[in-house]
Amino acid sequence: MAQLDRFLNLLVTNNGTALLMSEGEVATLTIKDSPRPVMKQPLTSAQILTLVREIAPQNQPHSLDAAGNVRFEYTSADGTFEISLTQNGKISARIERRAAAANAPKANVTPAHAAAPQNGSPKSPSGASPRNEPPRAEAAATPRAAATGNRALDRMESLLRLLVSNKASDLHLRAGSPPMLRASGEIAPIPNEPSLTSDDIEAMVQSVMLEHNRHEFKEINDSDFAHEITGVARFRGNALRDRKGTGAVFRAIPAAVVTVEQMGITAEVQRLCHLTKGLVLVTGPTGSGKSTTLCALIDLINRTRSDHVITIEDPIEFVHESKKCLITQRHVGVHTSSFRHALRAALREDPDIVLVGELRDLETVSMAIETAETGHLVFGTVHTSTAVSTVDRVIDQFPPDRQAQIRVMLSESLKGVISQVLCKKIGGGRVAAREIMLSTPSISNLIREGKTFQLPSVLQTSRRLGMVTMNDALIELVDSKQVEPQEAYLKATDKVGIINMLKQRGKDVSFADPDDARAAGASSEPPAKPVGKR
Repeated sequence: MAQLDRFLNLLVTNNGTALLMSEGEVATLTIKDSPRPVMKQPLTSAQILTLVREIAPQNQPHSLDAAGNVRFEYTSADGTFEISLTQNGKISARIERRAAAANAPKANVTPAHAAAPQNGSPKSPSGASPRNEPPRAEAAATPRAAATGNRALDRMESLLRLLVSNKASDLHLRAGSPPMLRASGEIAPIPNEPSLTSDDIEAMVQSVMLEHNRHEFKEINDSDFAHEITGVARFRGNALRDRKGTGAVFRAIPAAVVTVEQMGITAEVQRLCHLTKGLVLVTGPTGSGKSTTLCALIDLINRTRSDHVITIEDPIEFVHESKKCLITQRHVGVHTSSFRHALRAALREDPDIVLVGELRDLETVSMAIETAETGHLVFGTVHTSTAVSTVDRVIDQFPPDRQAQIRVMLSESLKGVISQVLCKKIGGGRVAAREIMLSTPSISNLIREGKTFQLPSVLQTSRRLGMVTMNDALIELVDSKQVEPQEAYLKATDKVGIINMLKQRGKDVSFADPDDARAAGASSEPPAKPVGKR
């Protein structure tokens, strides 16, 4: 009998749900959601590995010595159990009881309606959706489901595969609703999928989280993390709690790195990647493709330069393998405590290019500007909708007594701002409209003097230099029949200007807000002639 069997017997006889063993802590049973210690002395990592190695499958003991997660099943006289071993800095093991029904032999093909319980709990692995097809009446078990034996993980990964196979961007999980996909900007439930309970989602999310994310989620009810299915894609996840319980959102990140050629990024923007120092900002609302644009720019650097690139992200999204460059990717919360701490440390790590996933706070913004001034090329993101609002946002983060100094620093270090929004394409899919502002003496002077309200005029008169206003970018998509006029109007920040541009092209603008239409009409009328004296 294995040493762990006596703990498993306690788990069953006390009607517990899980046995937890963590390095430096005593083993505990979870009974009615409450932890109960089953020993007095804390466990060491060696003790946990010895206990788990004794019951590991014959072809898997070697995996226990590698850093990462290991999952398998173990059957004893007390039943069948799911073993999950986590080795992310601190070794821990979680053992859960398998339900009796889960131990029955699995058929190759099971009708979906028979696999889906009526109470809204997740389907069994045999009812999981296939890798590359949307749900249908009959579905075969996925190889991944058969390999892990963890029902929550199998269910989670089957939904993530559906996300990819349906070419959707996001998967939404909410208690009381079926899983939903966002495709081409529209959210809709997955057909034939049952509604999920809060416990369903909790188990599924926990199955793909790292240990520190589980602790963070327990403490603050939010956590960002990443998960990868080899050969399928990486996924950026966010777990949350709302009035109905646990929820989650997953965004698909393509396994292959996108290139500037595929993204249609202009030669002027590509030239920013060859700078030796300066600050380049990619901005836009959440879900506008900022990460994808940055991925393409870093890939260009990786292919054409021989430098050290450090990325600081939360979480790591696109994975860059070193080509001509040395790539160091750090995950905030896993490899470093914060953006500002990692950025400060980066200066001692011999970087040439630094990518900061988010310029979230004053200290991070300040350090990014200083890093750009000291001979490094810095890329970052800001949640603003135009180049002008980006400059104002950066400056306004500083107290009034420092803003004059920051204007001077920013006028010298800011080399480019790419502001983008995603528009629905005619016929399906989405396309990015990008406003581009590049550093010139006139741009720098306006930033230094605090006359940012004049920047749009410079952008309009500098098209030959590669600069583009958002309205011009949107109207180009309309002219090329990629985007409907109404979509361009909805995405524009200067709605009066876009209405006038559409009118000049003979487009119907009846969809416009009446106030915007009146303002556009007034602005297009010639000024009244002065009445002379008789």
